[in-house]
Amino acid sequence: MIDKNSPVPIYYQIEEAIKSQIINGVLQPGDALPSEREYTEQYNISRMTVRQAISNLVHAGYLYRQKGRGTFVSKQKIEKNLQGLTSFSEDMRARGMKPGNRLVGFEIIPAPSSIAAKLKIEEHTPIYEIKRIRLADEKPMAYERTYIPANLVKGLTEEHIKGSLYDYLEDTLHLVIESATHEIESALANEFEMKMLEVPENSSILLIKRQTFLQDGTPLEVVESSYRSDRYKFMTHMIRN
Repeated sequence: MIDKNSPVPIYYQIEEAIKSQIINGVLQPGDALPSEREYTEQYNISRMTVRQAISNLVHAGYLYRQKGRGTFVSKQKIEKNLQGLTSFSEDMRARGMKPGNRLVGFEIIPAPSSIAAKLKIEEHTPIYEIKRIRLADEKPMAYERTYIPANLVKGLTEEHIKGSLYDYLEDTLHLVIESATHEIESALANEFEMKMLEVPENSSILLIKRQTFLQDGTPLEVVESSYRSDRYKFMTHMIRN
C-alpha cells in the first residue's frame, strides 16, 4: 500500500489507496475507517501524514467525520451532466433510483420584479410558486423553488406536480421544452435548508439557478434549487476550439 521510496508523497499514496477501496466497493457507504493511530502504527508513518490524507478525502466528499465517533465512508455522489436538459425525475430513473417529491408550498402569487424580468412578464402577473423537497429513494436531495407563469400553464394543480412536472407539461399540455441556462455557486445551508435537507449546521450546498425556455423562446420557468453537496455533483465535457 505504501512505498516510502516512491517520489509520490506518502499522504497521497494513502489517499489514493483509500479512494480505490471506496470506488471498488471494499469500503462501503457507512463503513467506519480505521483510526489515524491504526494507520500510523500499521505503516510506521506520522499521524500528521495520515490526517492530511483523510482530510483531503473528507473535503472531496469521499469521507465524513462524526464528532466523538470517527470517520465514515460517504455515499457516492450522483452525477448530473450539464450538457443535456433533463428533469430531476428523469435523472433519478436513469440511475435506477426512485424519484419523489415532498410538497412544501403551492400557490399563485403576484410575480416579484426579479422573477418577472426573467420570465419576461409584467411585474405582479400571476405565477405559480412551487416549493418542494426532491427525493431520491425517499431521501432528500434538494430543496427546490419553481416559478411558472399561470397564464402560460393554466390549471396546474398539486396532483400534477406530485410526479414529474416535465411529464405533465410535455405529455399533457404538449409544450416543447428546448433549452435552459444554469448558474451554480456554493454556499452554507441556512437554518431552513438544514431542516429541509436534513443536514447538520455549517453544511455546504450547491445553489442552482435555472431558466428554462420553450422551443419558440418563451421563458417557461425559473427554478432555484439548494442541492446537498454531499450527495450531488455536476459535470460537463468541454472541447477546445
